[in-house]
Amino acid sequence: MTDDREAMLDLFFRNAVKGAVSGTRVTDVDAAVAGRPWTTGQLWELYEAQATSRHLDLAARRLTAAGSGYYSISSAGGEGDVAVAAVSRVTDPALPHYRSGAFYVERVRRAGSGDPVRDLLLGVVAAAADPISGGRHKVIGDRAAAIVPTTSTIASHLPRALGLAFGLDRAARLGRATGWPPDSVVLCGFGDGGANHSTATGAINAAINAAHRRIPVPVLFICLDNGIGLSVPTPRDWIAAAYASRPGLRYFFADGCDLLPTLDAAAAAMDWVRGQRRPAFLHLRTVRLFGHAGSDVDSAYRRRSDIADDVARDPLTATGTLLVRLGVSADEVIDAYDRIGDRVAATAAEVVDAAKLRDRTEVSAVIAPLHPDRIERDAARQTPLPAPPAPQRITAPPAPAVRTPAPAAAPTYPDFAAPFDGSFGARPDSPASWWPALGATEPAIVAMPESGPEVAFDSAPVYHAPADPEAADDTPATLAQAVNRTLRQLLDRDDDLLVFGEDVGRKGGVYGVTKGLQRTFGGRRVFDTPLDEQTVLGVALGTGLAGFLPIPEIQYLAYVHNALDQIRGEAATMSFFSAGQFRNPMVVRIAAYAYQKGFGGHFHNDNSVAALRDIPGLIVASPSRPEDAAAMLRTCVGAARVDGRVSVFLEPIALYHTQDLYASGDREWLSPTGTGHVPVGRARCHGDGSDLTIVTFANGVPMSLRVAQRLARQGIRARVLDLRWLAPLPVEDLLVHAHATGRVLVADETRRSGGVSEAVVTALVDGGYRGALSRVTSADSFGPLGPASATVWLSEDEIESAAIQLMWDVTGSGGPSRP
Repeated sequence: MTDDREAMLDLFFRNAVKGAVSGTRVTDVDAAVAGRPWTTGQLWELYEAQATSRHLDLAARRLTAAGSGYYSISSAGGEGDVAVAAVSRVTDPALPHYRSGAFYVERVRRAGSGDPVRDLLLGVVAAAADPISGGRHKVIGDRAAAIVPTTSTIASHLPRALGLAFGLDRAARLGRATGWPPDSVVLCGFGDGGANHSTATGAINAAINAAHRRIPVPVLFICLDNGIGLSVPTPRDWIAAAYASRPGLRYFFADGCDLLPTLDAAAAAMDWVRGQRRPAFLHLRTVRLFGHAGSDVDSAYRRRSDIADDVARDPLTATGTLLVRLGVSADEVIDAYDRIGDRVAATAAEVVDAAKLRDRTEVSAVIAPLHPDRIERDAARQTPLPAPPAPQRITAPPAPAVRTPAPAAAPTYPDFAAPFDGSFGARPDSPASWWPALGATEPAIVAMPESGPEVAFDSAPVYHAPADPEAADDTPATLAQAVNRTLRQLLDRDDDLLVFGEDVGRKGGVYGVTKGLQRTFGGRRVFDTPLDEQTVLGVALGTGLAGFLPIPEIQYLAYVHNALDQIRGEAATMSFFSAGQFRNPMVVRIAAYAYQKGFGGHFHNDNSVAALRDIPGLIVASPSRPEDAAAMLRTCVGAARVDGRVSVFLEPIALYHTQDLYASGDREWLSPTGTGHVPVGRARCHGDGSDLTIVTFANGVPMSLRVAQRLARQGIRARVLDLRWLAPLPVEDLLVHAHATGRVLVADETRRSGGVSEAVVTALVDGGYRGALSRVTSADSFGPLGPASATVWLSEDEIESAAIQLMWDVTGSGGPSRP
């Protein structure tokens, strides 16, 4: 044993099993346990899964102590969630808690998809052969077992689970195939600590919101409540107080250390969600038998009596003694435990020296796949999508270990895309008709509140208007019109596209960019969401897993920051955690940057993109011209479809409706949208001036073009290089045009600290550019209201002054250098 806790648990297990009062000798392992549908043979299989999970925890601790393991976070004490694996189908998508070791072992066993012992240990030793993440991170996942890899560290996977539940129903209503049966239930596990996180509370609130609006979201939230988050105790009654009486959220409870009641509660919860297509909360009271993770020593902050109490409630010991009471001999129970331990230890010894990832190329290989030729073909495609490929279907499961939930009658619900007229079967205030009685021992049923006529997530009748003349219109357009036309073309071409966000449906967006799309394509494909950016992005994450290509909108750049982990920690890491087996394609449209006239302030004029640019694999597009906006949007959609990429599409608010460039009425900023695409990471040069290269993007492009015109009157010939892509930067084009003039001015509308210009200057220096170089930026400030904003944002005068200064510093005069 590596420490006293392991010895304490082992001794308690053996003594308790040997001391249990033996029941009648088992002669028929298939006979049902009295009063319940479970057989002794089935309970034995679940005991083996629990014992396997326990020994995997012990092996991980020992490997870590020996310096051969790199991540251990114990499931010991939470093995009761094996019941959820027993009563669910292996085709029910699961986003488990990081303490769901027993669930994982049983689910993978039932799916027949691999060896859970070897697979998990390969992850512990960070082996390149790890079939889950390829040695990149120790996570619980298995594609064939429908387990979506997630770390669940801060409950950031709950919005995705909500989105997947929403997406499964949406796919069924649109007649689209997904990787899961249409009556699947999404399983989402987390701890009592995570239950307090804003992502958890927000996702559960959004699920209740959807149910209130009669939108199916078949998700079962599973809280493993061990009473302590990290080192902070959770009040014993807190989870129940927070979630047991939430209207619209069915609550189930069980002592997760007692297998039979846990099976009963899990089965009731699973059947209810599958039949009702509504969210439920399964609260399992568990224990934590080791420290939080890694080298954490919980005796430093927990009382010995509390630790002893948890050991006395060990779920593995409880299941072992249960089997003895049912007639299995104590020797058989202990021998099985030791046999499993020997096998796990032997496997750990085999994998300890397994090859690791060798270099950064191998580590990052799955982060940013890019196939430019295929993306170009997809962007240029005029024909509809073919039928979804067969490999997306999850492998059919073998017979379940414990029970096959009785097929629920197909639920009847209205066409949620149609306005609610009060005709939805039984009324919401009739709980008996909404939630069938489950017996006197079940928690009380709470009636749903009356819902109103407005239906978010689905807010317009479904119909297709006659051919839309705007969709085929290619007259000169503004940037907003170009985005709108392109979205129309893409929605018309590809039936897997969804466009959604705050105000994008009926209103058509704050700036009219999505105007008319819902009317043309219906509320099932273009819809409003609750005012919660975590939910917006979570719906995108989940519907992406369900086979859609989501195009969510974040209303303003400043609003993305409160939900940024949905991009950073969830969307961008999916291929990393799954070695490319799972992907969540999406294009996140964001109204961005400053310079709005008549509508100021920080939240509507934010210019901070640093937090986006450093996310590995994230494509950050920033068009300025209408034709570029159309082409780049097609490219981002193509990259999502072909390579599963995640893109952020930053649309300059101040340029949405701009028509003129140099003079009022010149209409020089309008252009046809065309049908082309722009390769990821390629810039666009305006002009061929040989004296100066002005590098810029977004609002900086028209400002720099006007400056270039004024410079030309002074004899300075400048070219303007529009970066177009902020990640990855167009380094090749940048170097070509820098060397062409030998003088570079970076005109950056973002902040001086952490702004885009820092990366541009670095790329030039790293690329060997040694010519004149300067930058001019906005201030390190938030955006003020009114005229004061002009003191903060980059101005044309500042660009012109910086250009002249750069020329002066190089040539000693305000004009071009002479040969």
